Amino acid sequence: MQKRIIFHIDVNSAFLSWESVYRMEVLHETVDLRTIPSAIGGDEKKRRGVILAKSIPAKAFGVRTGESIMEARKKCPALSLVPANHELYRQKSREFIELLKEYSPDVEQYSIDEAFVDMTGMQVLFGEPLEAADKIRKRIKEELGFTVNIGISENKYLAKMASDFEKPDKVHTLFPDEIQKKMWPLPVGDLLFVGKATVKKLEKMGIQTIGQLAACDKELLKENLKKQGESIWNFANGIDFSLVQPVPERNKGYGNSTTISFDVTDGEAAKTVLLALAESVGSRLRADGVKIQVVSVTIKDNQLRKMSHQMVLDSATDITNEIYLSACRLFEELWDGRPIRLLGIQTSRTKEEEARQFSLFDEETGYEKWEQMDHAVDEIRKKFGKDAVKRAAFLKTSLDE
Repeated sequence: MQKRIIFHIDVNSAFLSWESVYRMEVLHETVDLRTIPSAIGGDEKKRRGVILAKSIPAKAFGVRTGESIMEARKKCPALSLVPANHELYRQKSREFIELLKEYSPDVEQYSIDEAFVDMTGMQVLFGEPLEAADKIRKRIKEELGFTVNIGISENKYLAKMASDFEKPDKVHTLFPDEIQKKMWPLPVGDLLFVGKATVKKLEKMGIQTIGQLAACDKELLKENLKKQGESIWNFANGIDFSLVQPVPERNKGYGNSTTISFDVTDGEAAKTVLLALAESVGSRLRADGVKIQVVSVTIKDNQLRKMSHQMVLDSATDITNEIYLSACRLFEELWDGRPIRLLGIQTSRTKEEEARQFSLFDEETGYEKWEQMDHAVDEIRKKFGKDAVKRAAFLKTSLDE
């Protein structure tokens, strides 16, 4: 039986790399953000801003992904902060994935900046695994302008572990016969999918390294960590049977939430936020050709107390206004008047696009007009940008759409 060869390819500091390439190649800037203390983050004037990506020089100051901009500034006052350009990052991600598809039909995009590639049997075209990986690494660097790490193994888990070894711009292998030398001496917290809480539990059991975890009695782990115990024991021993899936699984639910930079105490202002969230969710549903039948709303107050409520719709929908009105109804039932810092809309029970069973209520609510309006707005925004059409509701408020 032919040995499987799986690559995990991970873009180094993706958002920062893509931003830097764009600024130098398109805007003709002379400073490479990757060579100075820099980061991609939100608006410093808004309290919700966090660091999305940082350069290696910024990392040397202790700047971490996910921390607030204020925290990062304290560590590195000279930090060059750049706002995120998500449309650019999606474009660069597409270019990255399209290049990988030239090497194998089996490419699974794992996130915006990483992918698995099944290279089994591709040796005859591109050489042995290390040679093929080096070709891909160099080509991405030369043609797309950014660097990647590539991990190689016989399964997805070990390939992903390998790609996390020394960075940037490196190729690493982690085949089953290399686990004992390369993986087992590492701290147990370095094992993928093992979080801080699990590390504490393992340390209480006397398990400090991945090797100790691999040698532990699996039944003992299951007793202490339930199902997760068996999973991480398998991972520590390099066991993973998951396949590279070129076609992603259907999205089971669509949602969006936002942390607001000030306390919202007015119900109408909160509903304006819900309208923006409903627009986002509705446009994604229509783009994927699916409808949903369950809507839920989440509220988090300024004391971080979280509440949620959901309802089942009479008919599956992708219409922004139906999602919005349902969210407003849920909000009115749920909100107790406390200052709001986060609002979210989540949907579920996804269905393929299907003919709607019309009722008298559809005629009363103007369903067909809503549908026509949504599709017209989608087309205009697709052609001229998301700000080409803006609801009047957003002109009367200081909230961003």
